[in-house]
Amino acid sequence: MDANRIASLQLRARLYALIRGFFAERQVLEVETPILSAAGNTDPNIESFSTMFSGHVDAGARERWLRTSPEFPLKRLLAAGIGDCYELGRVFRNGEAGGRHNPEFSMLEWYRVGWDHRRLMQETIALVEAALTLVGRRAEVLIESYRQLFLDELGIDPSHASIDQLRAPLAEYNVGPEGLERDDWLDLLITHKLQPSFPRDRITLIHDYPATQCALARIRPGEPPLAERFELYLGRYELANGYHELNDAAEQRGRFERDNALRRRRGLREIPIDERLLDVLDALPDCAGVALGVERLLMCLAGTDAIADVLALPFNEA
Repeated sequence: MDANRIASLQLRARLYALIRGFFAERQVLEVETPILSAAGNTDPNIESFSTMFSGHVDAGARERWLRTSPEFPLKRLLAAGIGDCYELGRVFRNGEAGGRHNPEFSMLEWYRVGWDHRRLMQETIALVEAALTLVGRRAEVLIESYRQLFLDELGIDPSHASIDQLRAPLAEYNVGPEGLERDDWLDLLITHKLQPSFPRDRITLIHDYPATQCALARIRPGEPPLAERFELYLGRYELANGYHELNDAAEQRGRFERDNALRRRRGLREIPIDERLLDVLDALPDCAGVALGVERLLMCLAGTDAIADVLALPFNEA
């Protein structure tokens, strides 16, 4: 094993120790939840791995899904009264392999009871700032609303612009419009026009997204209504995605069903809905949660664009 890979493993170990110390100091409990589940992630933009259980039928559903995040079981623990908690562990996403993606990677996810997304934004920034000290770096911080970022950088109001106005700045990329909806064009504007220009030594935090991009976040009424969520970038890398968490089971079921409807339209397989989560979601306390990609953070700390540089054994060597 070469010296660079050994150094990356040592950096990962130091980061894990920092994370655990960060949360121990704040009295946030570390927990461990199942990697295999009878339900999957319905998000149309994420594909899950599945496997078949060969044991006795009394064990439940034979087909099991490898988690794409620990979100659903962590929320079940929160609904049962566990309080502030976090998990640091492996997650899996099918089809995502390349220079910046590995199908198996590490995720840090944590929840704060009685917090909203704005308060959690500050703690997420604090964790990333602490991680930067491991390599002797500091970063400036920019906090801006989704709408204001689009207005400042592109002169586009994401709430009211037409599809043609959203497509115009992307003309140079020759993106085919087939199957793309409004939110797809907004996402492309972030990934192609905004994100690449974020400075290396800046933490950029974008908050209050369009309601159509609510995922599992609460929607705040208004004109326009906004999803109470945020994303954190270090340089041009998206590191974390956080929500003021929805605790309305009927609303969440509708969102899962809309996800599966979109999957059908795209010719993708429908994913079993997590009924155990829905059974307890109304008991979820008011809370905010965030998921952070560990390898993305390690890539930023190590100054590399290749995820293989921060893995012991990448997918093609596993």
